[in-house]
Amino acid sequence: MVNTDALPRIDDAAVIRASLDRPDEFAIVFDRHADEIHDYAARRLNREQADDVTAETFLIAFRKRHRYDQTRPDARPWLYGIAANLIAGHRRSEVRRLKALARVPQEAVLHEEERSAERATAEAMRPALALALSRLSAPQRELLFLIAWADLSYEEAAEAMRVPVGTIRSRLHRIRAKLRDHLETPHE
Repeated sequence: MVNTDALPRIDDAAVIRASLDRPDEFAIVFDRHADEIHDYAARRLNREQADDVTAETFLIAFRKRHRYDQTRPDARPWLYGIAANLIAGHRRSEVRRLKALARVPQEAVLHEEERSAERATAEAMRPALALALSRLSAPQRELLFLIAWADLSYEEAAEAMRVPVGTIRSRLHRIRAKLRDHLETPHE
């Protein structure tokens, strides 16, 4: 039996290149990244929609693998870009969900005797944060979630969104300022 841990890991670009002649090889890319893409989609959508987005992400990636930039050893930003475009189709329901969460009475969210003070504070901020997120544009939310939830670097987010890394930095600065302003201003 071969110890696969001792073997060097073949980068995604090489796997995708190999899949052009041997389509079954693309399963390696799926195995490496499907759970992460699904987790990201599930944070943005409901479970069923996340299942659909994940499946469609890899179907699109498979069909377009001949256009993959072979100089990129990691396919994650490419896959996140595909998933983000698919999630865009669900954005209207996302905004409705965020606005509904913002309307949840604070008493329904807090059970202070059962939670630590830190958790209670975070829960108390949830409606205001949900409202603030719903007021961001769809591309602003997408960028914020790629950085915060998918844990992409600025460079990877730039690749996923197909913009320069400087644009990512300036957009994030504006997004953070907008969220800070909204969260610091009392709302009824």
